[in-house]
Amino acid sequence: MKTVIYAIATLSAALAGTPALADQADMLLFNGKVLTVDKAFSVRSAVAVKDGKIVAVGGQELLKRFPKAERIDLTGRTLMPGFIDTHIHVTGLAHRAIEPDKAKSIAEIQQMVAAKAKALGPGEWITGYGWDEALLAEKRVPTRADLDVAAPNNPVVLTRAGSHSSVSNSAALALAGIDASTPDPDGGLIERGADKEPNGIIRERSDLVTRLVPPDSKEQMRPSYIARLKWLLSLGITTVMEAFTSIDDEPVGKGGLDRSKAGGAFSGLHSWAEFRSIYAEMGPELPRMISYIAWPGAERLKAFPYKTGYGDDRLKLGPIGETPYDGGFTGPTAFTKEDYKGLPGFRGTTFYSQDVAREIVSTAGALGWQIGIHAIGDQAIEDIAKIYDDELKARPKKDHRWFLSHFTMIPSVETMEMMARNGTWAAAQPNFLYNLQGRYEQTLEGYRLQHNNPVGVPLKHGVKIAFGSDNLPIGPMVGLYVAITRKGADGKVFAPEEAVSREEAIRLYTEKAAYLGWDEKKKGTLEVGKFADMVVLDKDPMTVPAEQLLSTKVDMTIVGGKVVYERRAAGE
Repeated sequence: MKTVIYAIATLSAALAGTPALADQADMLLFNGKVLTVDKAFSVRSAVAVKDGKIVAVGGQELLKRFPKAERIDLTGRTLMPGFIDTHIHVTGLAHRAIEPDKAKSIAEIQQMVAAKAKALGPGEWITGYGWDEALLAEKRVPTRADLDVAAPNNPVVLTRAGSHSSVSNSAALALAGIDASTPDPDGGLIERGADKEPNGIIRERSDLVTRLVPPDSKEQMRPSYIARLKWLLSLGITTVMEAFTSIDDEPVGKGGLDRSKAGGAFSGLHSWAEFRSIYAEMGPELPRMISYIAWPGAERLKAFPYKTGYGDDRLKLGPIGETPYDGGFTGPTAFTKEDYKGLPGFRGTTFYSQDVAREIVSTAGALGWQIGIHAIGDQAIEDIAKIYDDELKARPKKDHRWFLSHFTMIPSVETMEMMARNGTWAAAQPNFLYNLQGRYEQTLEGYRLQHNNPVGVPLKHGVKIAFGSDNLPIGPMVGLYVAITRKGADGKVFAPEEAVSREEAIRLYTEKAAYLGWDEKKKGTLEVGKFADMVVLDKDPMTVPAEQLLSTKVDMTIVGGKVVYERRAAGE
């Protein structure tokens, strides 16, 4: 009997390669360099896809095996798994918003603000996100005076890239009741000039002003959110972990806020209800999404009927996070073990106590949630890692995949070894070194400066790491470049022992990132049975000179076997 079964199996395998049974693929990508990112990091030249999944990986023989498949000639280009960004904030564009991230100078920001003021009329709020003083010609932060010149009759508040700081003009500060006598708020800082008057910059507590901005409706915002999600595909991102999603809009009694009470319901688009609606309509045209859920409080989370993993392969729930424990270096308010450079006695701040952190971890853990709390400073990292450790000792969990969002400073060896023992991950952003180099040099020194955004050393201590961007900038190529070279924007090298190989960097942005989202059996590598989530690059990231990684383009993005972006067709 065994002989008969073996003969049938052998015959079936042989027939699978014959023309009679050669219609088993919808798409065949061939004549390229295929980085499978499998265990051996195998390199092939062709991939066949059927019903959104990979059915074969190999070479020219696949042309004969699948003659009826739609063919895409890679013409020598590189095909690899789509990037999985473990930390992005998807932002829409309100009708009152400008795009300061596209400005190259403060003068250009002023032009944008003036044009928007003219379009909206006097008294209307003007907003915007993404300015970064390091990328502006003047190499300084914009101030209230700059914005006053551009829009003296409109309140203006523009948020810095990373969302830890903002600049407001005089009209906005007046409406917020902020003047020379206003004390610094809890967890934040109001910057002041030599005359003690606020200069417009607020660190960590931009809500003092932004809370006054009338929100656009979800209907107004929805098209820009969809456009932003589609734009991620042009960067080769096939799965995004959205780092802030609210359950405020859920039904009362199931985690939602009572609209009849003060504060009402969450008015932005970052809600689980809205993302469900968007993906129900547009899912196949968008990158896959895993949503962090912002801590809503113990009672509301207990009332919410779902947990990590709920949803489907297009949209599902991820961890409780990012729920920042400390601030960041754009504040700067990251919670550190030693004083900030040039600021004796100042070590940043936390936004809530360790007791609150323990409540978050114990409640979410007991309910079956994955956890991913924001911790940037070395003291913050050690605090949260220890709280995880205490909870896991008290209530052991076999496969929790808890992580620290950011892991920007290097903690003690003891902490890294504890994280390794516990299976605590770091969802890191190597691109921070490139984009925030100036901030680190202003606030850190010595070993702490050199080892900012560590990768190589934690890996050697057994810490598991996955990559993301946190919008600074989003493009994965910057993250790969920095992880490989440890170079800042000016070319300076920081702690070369923190660098990793090209192979490892790619793994951390694909295979390992898939694991953090509980998807290691579905994506992250190009192997038979996994989703055909792939990108075609115009340069080979394994061999191109490192500096050219920054200019490497995504020629094509495929999600679930469907081409969802093509650079040539987009005219880019």
